[in-house]
Amino acid sequence: MNDRTKIKELTNRIDEILYYLWDPIGVSDEPCTRGEYSSYVGIITRLVIEENELKIIEKLSEIESVNMGLTQNSTMNKQIAKRLLEDLYAVQEGLR
Repeated sequence: MNDRTKIKELTNRIDEILYYLWDPIGVSDEPCTRGEYSSYVGIITRLVIEENELKIIEKLSEIESVNMGLTQNSTMNKQIAKRLLEDLYAVQEGLR
């Protein structure tokens, strides 16, 4: 994916998915925490563009366990990885 507009759209979608759907620490109901997961958007975007579901799941699990000190939620991470890839395909097809 080389189109800057599409990459920007994908990045925005990933940021929202991480905050509103993934949300492992449960902060999405507090507006002042909106940037809580923003530092992970770049690496997750790269993995999504590579279309490697397993690497996405592994990275989300690593973030939960290593960065946050939480127990990995493999079921949720798999669901999120699938959703991220669905959004990639939607962006590639120009769907909103």
